[in-house]
Amino acid sequence: MKYNSRKIAIAIILPLIFALVVHFIFGVSDWGGLFSVMSISFLFLVPFGIGALTIYLSDIEKVKSQTYRICMPWVPIFAFFVITLFFGTEGWACWIMILPVFLIAASLGGAVAGHYKLKKHKQENTYLTLVVLFPFLLSPLENWIGSIANVYEAYTFIDLKADKARIWQNVTRVKAIKRQDDKGWLTNTLGFPRPVRAELNYNGVGGYRKAIFEKGLVFHEQVTDYEDLRRMRFTIKAHPYEIPSATMDEHVVIGGNYFDVLDGTYVLQKLNASTYRLHLYSHFKLTTTFNFYAAWWAGLIMKDIQNNILQVIKQRVE
Repeated sequence: MKYNSRKIAIAIILPLIFALVVHFIFGVSDWGGLFSVMSISFLFLVPFGIGALTIYLSDIEKVKSQTYRICMPWVPIFAFFVITLFFGTEGWACWIMILPVFLIAASLGGAVAGHYKLKKHKQENTYLTLVVLFPFLLSPLENWIGSIANVYEAYTFIDLKADKARIWQNVTRVKAIKRQDDKGWLTNTLGFPRPVRAELNYNGVGGYRKAIFEKGLVFHEQVTDYEDLRRMRFTIKAHPYEIPSATMDEHVVIGGNYFDVLDGTYVLQKLNASTYRLHLYSHFKLTTTFNFYAAWWAGLIMKDIQNNILQVIKQRVE
């Protein structure tokens, strides 16, 4: 029993140390840009290595259980998350978004390592060494190739039974939003700043609109296309240096190195004598080596923000 307890402790602690060391090298220390947590190497290969290490260090009798091979790698993963959150080296929003990938990759690593361990493969040690070293080999190549900048669209709409002048008044200028009226469930869960109000100095092209959020986040918006009671398009700029460091994680800060919001467009469409449809489009830019995954989360976040604003408008005009 003592032996098994010691083996289990080793199977958790050593992969956890591996995770913390890699995180320090990739995310905290400065290695001349060779390593980055915002990379495929860190997002997929590091948890795969954690899972493989966990099963490799486990007792062979434990490894015979498929459930153990799949679920045991999650233990050092969760311990890793808790430690980095406690010391503030990563933010809550980042971990929520990458947790599904980490858990799946860790389970895959555990399944692969379990296969070789049960087969008592002669090259087991060699394969494990390669798995552990692979993130360090691939990350410099990723950074040499460079991140890819892509632009994506988030589209939302809502139907309103109200006078179009009343609707448009609430589109151009959003009065103070009470906390109980804020229905942005995803952004609230991720700890994103809550919308407060939006101001516009005048209706027309060249107008300056300021969307104010909690915790010091401000979107500076310039109207570039305007048709009264029908259409308003504006560019969006968030200045990272204006946002307090405690407001958002550096990896998801708007206007930062990886995520930026470019523009927004409101279009008011008449459906019938009593109903209008308010469309809200926005475009955002991602600059990572894993846009295929980041775009899914960014789209959800942008749609949550937009649906929240549309619901506030609906409540006020109806």
